Amino acid sequence: MTDYDRAHIKLYARLLDASADGADWQEAVSVLFGIDPVREPERARHVHDSHLVRAQWIASSGYKDLLQRPS
Repeated sequence: MTDYDRAHIKLYARLLDASADGADWQEAVSVLFGIDPVREPERARHVHDSHLVRAQWIASSGYKDLLQRPS
């Protein structure tokens, strides 16, 4: 995991929750990232999708880095 990942772990959790709840990606990107998907559709979709993939990776295996990192 990167420092960026560690700093945004709550955002990743919220994104995973939104996805699990079936929330519309456009609503999620607007609420979580403050990006207007109507004004910036390509950027909004890219930010949403790339962060969701990263969040899924962290949830499946990336969290192990958190457990191994000294506090």
